[in-house]
Amino acid sequence: MEIEKTKALKIAVAVLSVLLVVSIFTNGFRFGGVTGGVTAVNPDDAADKALEYINANLLAEGTTAELENIGEEHGIYSFKVDINGRLYDSYVTKDGKMLFTATAFYLDEEPTVDKPDAPAPEQPAEVQKSAKPEVEIFVMSHCPFGTQIEKGIIPVVKLLGDKIDFNLRFVYYAMHGEKELDEQINQYCIEKEQNSKLIPYLECFLADGDSERCVTEANIDKAKLESCFASTDKEYKIKEGFADQSTWLNGRFPIFAVHQDLNDKYGIQGSPGLVINGAKVNSNRDPASLLSAICNAFDDAPSECDEELDSANPSAGFGYEPSASGGSTGSCG
Repeated sequence: MEIEKTKALKIAVAVLSVLLVVSIFTNGFRFGGVTGGVTAVNPDDAADKALEYINANLLAEGTTAELENIGEEHGIYSFKVDINGRLYDSYVTKDGKMLFTATAFYLDEEPTVDKPDAPAPEQPAEVQKSAKPEVEIFVMSHCPFGTQIEKGIIPVVKLLGDKIDFNLRFVYYAMHGEKELDEQINQYCIEKEQNSKLIPYLECFLADGDSERCVTEANIDKAKLESCFASTDKEYKIKEGFADQSTWLNGRFPIFAVHQDLNDKYGIQGSPGLVINGAKVNSNRDPASLLSAICNAFDDAPSECDEELDSANPSAGFGYEPSASGGSTGSCG
């Protein structure tokens, strides 16, 4: 999968500018303490402050940077930001006051540049109607935007019941470590062998991500789950691939190949993705919007489609508190 350039190129390093800044700050700076008349802050705190500024002011809506590899170079703190799978070098002064990317920003002041425009949304595909629509959502189990759409669609699945064919799918690579691979095998097996317990399990898991507690609360057959876990892992070589980083996507993301054929078929590029009757669909992630999108795919919409569901977007991440931003455009990938 090739990460979309329009999303990735929102922040870049101006090499000559950085070299100039480095030359300015190499005199009088030492790691920690008071240096050059400036009180140095903890490097983690400085990088966190810079990352918060980047996400709030420099990226298009729906794009989120993540922090990696905090260190020190030439008397200033260095770190990398991960934007949609690509790493960019950035620098912050030791007092946590100035960030250097393509230009310098004073982190305690309002930005003097405009935020870039959000990328144009994809044109929605035409959805074929059917007597029983097939609904597929593609997620990463620990992606905050994947959990957001899951919280939005669960009330719809419960309302429409067996009038739709609902399937939980997984993006073919993971961005949140081995715990994500393990959890996705669990959820795949629960849907495959104990399907009636999938929604109760997800409702529990989405509260706080405690899989062990939710297996018990949803009355999952643990022996059956463990057997399925082992056979699925063996079939798709998930753990084996995790142990061999040479197999990872771009050398950075372990592969989860359980639904890779469907990822390829629909052109899934991250979490979440919504597919209805074989067509990728753009929708807000609130229950009302998802109900409308699915009901538009019926030959004859059932009476349940007249129900009024919550029109507020769920919060991203774990927990059922109201969404702070109200947005539904973020993604992992």
